[in-house]
Amino acid sequence: MDFKSLMPFGRTPADGDNTFGALQREINRMFDDVWRGHHLPAAFGGNGFLAPRVDVKETPTGLEVTAELPGVDEKEINVELADDTLTIKGEKKLEKDEKKDNFHVMERSYGMFQRVIPLPFAPKPDAVKAEFAKGVLKVSLVRPPEAEAKTQKIAVEAK
Repeated sequence: MDFKSLMPFGRTPADGDNTFGALQREINRMFDDVWRGHHLPAAFGGNGFLAPRVDVKETPTGLEVTAELPGVDEKEINVELADDTLTIKGEKKLEKDEKKDNFHVMERSYGMFQRVIPLPFAPKPDAVKAEFAKGVLKVSLVRPPEAEAKTQKIAVEAK
């Protein structure tokens, strides 16, 4: 008996029909057909939360994190710092209207949002400042002195 013919992997096309490979291709095609035309919003993260877009910028004193949170009330925003991780989370609530509206298209997103940002250093919690204006959250993180980057010029020698 040829045991190689029983193995679902390691066979070449010359070995005959690869049943498991064909099954995998068919399942992939079915999922592609289901999701074709059903695009998730760009802000939707894979973890079940909305993930706001952020910019992380290095400043002379540390880092500045800017997050777009349009339509969110500042009371619904929670900013947490745990060692070297910054978490921005909250909820964008749907404003309910008493009359029944018949939407043709509804592209705005509502629900819980969360963004976890790993930091290159652990800032002092008392040196973190958060401001919210016009739908934009700006968090300033001061780099502690022990985390200051020390650069040194290295000479490159030709051989």
